[in-house]
Parts: sequence; structure tokens; C-alpha cells
Amino acid sequence: MSSTHAATEDIFASPGEATADRVYLAQGGDWSDIANEHAERGDETIVVNMGPQHPSTHGVLRLIMEMDGETVVSCRPGIGFLHTGIEKNMEYRTWTQGVTFCTRMDYVAPLFNEAVYCLGVEKLLGITDDIPERASVIRVLVMELNRIASHLVAMGTGGMEIGALTMMTIAFREREMILDFLEGISGLRMNHAFIRPGGVANDLPEGGIDHLRTIVAWLKKHLPEYAAFCNENPIFKLRMCDIGKLNLAQCMSMGVTGPRLRGTGFDWDLRKVQPYCGYETYDFETITWEGDDAYAAFRIRLDECWESLKIIEQCMERLEKTQGQPIMVADAKIAWPASLSLGPDGQGNSNEHIKHIMGESMEALIHHFKLVTEGFKVPVGQVYQAIESPKGELGVHLVSDGGTRPYRAHFRDPGFNHLQSMSMLTEGGMMSDVVVSLASLDPVLGGVDR
Repeated sequence: MSSTHAATEDIFASPGEATADRVYLAQGGDWSDIANEHAERGDETIVVNMGPQHPSTHGVLRLIMEMDGETVVSCRPGIGFLHTGIEKNMEYRTWTQGVTFCTRMDYVAPLFNEAVYCLGVEKLLGITDDIPERASVIRVLVMELNRIASHLVAMGTGGMEIGALTMMTIAFREREMILDFLEGISGLRMNHAFIRPGGVANDLPEGGIDHLRTIVAWLKKHLPEYAAFCNENPIFKLRMCDIGKLNLAQCMSMGVTGPRLRGTGFDWDLRKVQPYCGYETYDFETITWEGDDAYAAFRIRLDECWESLKIIEQCMERLEKTQGQPIMVADAKIAWPASLSLGPDGQGNSNEHIKHIMGESMEALIHHFKLVTEGFKVPVGQVYQAIESPKGELGVHLVSDGGTRPYRAHFRDPGFNHLQSMSMLTEGGMMSDVVVSLASLDPVLGGVDR
């Protein structure tokens, strides 16, 4: 150390990377001292690391920014800090167990991870048209609830990061209502492993429709608050309008989808243009906005919450009409867990089911054991399946070698693609706008790193 603030060696340089001639360390002194020393040297730019442990990086993300004063000269994302090996682990688990892994990728929107994976598996199995109607309706219901919950997190944290703290407190208030329902239907608030190849794990609980009605009424009452707080708020608009600009050509070149793409006015929503789960039978609009900026992405997310509510109300009608119908394919070689029915405590299998497979039918016990431990075989082939997640196009590429486990599972998480556009969003702008640009993408690093 030549002083308490500067190191003679570039301790941050990777092997083979060109080293900086001066590194400033913030420990043991004031930022003003570092700035003064930097000014005396006459360096034109300074490299600042934002993250990986930073409250505004939406996860464990490192942004390597070269600064000329307060202006961003270059911005490079450094990812991989949250790598969990999910895709590799799935090669060592049965097709059904894979749901438990992929649900943990984008942990803010876990049900979309499950849905795209199961739709891919069902394509390989050739049973897409055999999924019961009620199962598809429940899938759409939980996805649209999850879409609202994800958008609430995006709007709430994005507001908090520019000083609008009330946005976060009310957003998480509404999100809690949705998570309570998801916990009631799946047993878990997040990482549900609820959508399974062939259908869903279990039906709505008793009183589920009534619970749903209270949530819809609550959201209809409170969603207008977000518009009242932000839509025409001059301070909010100053921080959001013309910040993080990304036009249609840039979106296309960077693989940007979702709210940021629709923020250019381009009408692209996979629920409309490449329908799945029967979305073509629901009445809703694709929300677009002209602006190419962070404000456009915010307005789209807010309006999409209302469109999701319209879909949820249609799901409620369909669920009332299909009461008692199956929620899993009839093929007992695929349906797992076999004949699952919850016990009176809301956990495990009911006594009747356990009594049947354990005490009455050796064949049922053997079948259940083999299905759970070995899993079902999937024909040789590969498939790409994409759905419209709250963040954009979420895709899965599955490869089967004819066995009981995926030969390869690879996911296209929208956040991974979107982060490469950070240089376009920030360079030439102010340091204070970096967080606004990042929040407009709404990346979740569990999905980015996988």
C-alpha cells in the first residue's frame, strides 16, 4: 500500500487482463480523499464497481463502470455470482423432479419456470392435447397471479431505488395477498413445484374461488394507488422519462423482449402470437407504450396487472364450470404423484390413498414406487418451448435420449439476454440513472445465472 487509499498493484485484474496503473480502495478513509488523490494524478476516468453486494442491483450483480466524473463512459455486467448449476443438476433427476430445480431460477416468477419446462416435456411426450382443461385453466390462473406479483416487485423496488419508498411498501402489501393464495393451493409461497408434467399437483383448496374473489376485489381497489402516486408525478417522471432509452432496433439486436420491447410500441406478446395453455381463448389486450424508456416499461407493467385481472376473472368462471374434473392426464404411467390427495391437515397423502397403495394393492404400491423413484421415459428428441414471462420471452430447450432423465435442459432466461443491453442503456448517462436503467429491465439474478 502506498497510502491508505491506493494500491500499487491492480488486485482486481483477471489473469491475462491488462492491469490498471492505480487502484483506489475505499476502506480506511473518506471518498473525498480518494477523489482528491485521483484529481491530483489527472486520470481521465475512474473504474467503479457497483455490486456484487449492492442494494440496488436486483440480486448479486456486479456492474463494472468506467466513470468520467458523474458520466458513465462504459458499463460491463459481471455475472455468475449466483450460479447454482440448476441445468446440470436436472440431468441427474427424473423429468418430474426437474420441476423442483427450475422453479428456483427466477424466484420472483417461479410458476413461469415450471410452466415452460412442463410444456416442453409434454411436447416431447406428445401429450400436449391430452392435458385436462381444468389443469390448463389452473395453470393460466396461477401464472397470471404470479405475473401481477412479479410486476409489483418490479414497480415497488424500482420506485424504492429512486426514493419513492411508499411504492415498495404498498407493492409488497398486495404481493402478500397473492402469495397467501399460492400458498393455499401449493403449500408454498415461492418455489412451488406445483405445475407438473401432465397437469398440476392438486386442485384448488376448499373455498379457493371465494379466496380468489377477495384478492381480485382487493387488487381492483388498490391498483389505482400506483397510478395516483406515479403516473403524473413530476419528480417520478423526471427520474424515468428519457432515461434508459432502448429503441426497437436496439431491442432486436440485443434480444430484448417483454415490457421493454413493448415500450417501443411493438405489439409482441407470446400469449397472443404463439399461444399456449389455451391463451387464445381468453379476452385480453397486449399493452404497448411509445417512449423507448424506463417510464414506458413502468406504465406497461402497471397496465398489464389490469389485463391479468381480466384473465383471472375468466379463469374463475371456467373453474366454477369444471368443478370436479381431472387436473392430471389420465395416463397412470405419467401422472405423478399417483392419485395425490391431501390429508385433512393439508399435508401429505390422505389416509384413503395410503391405505389403498400400502394395504390393498401390491400392484399400486409397486407402480407408485417405480414412478416416483425411476420416473417415466420420454421419447428421443429435442424441443424448444417459449412462454411470455413477466420479464419477456422465457424459453426452454430440452433434449431426451429416451431415458427417464433429461439429456440436456437449457433455459433462455430473459434477464440474461437483457443484461447485455446495459451498456446501451447507461453509457453517456449519469451514474444516478444506472439503477433506473437496470430496474427497467427487471432482471432476477437467480434466472440470469442459473
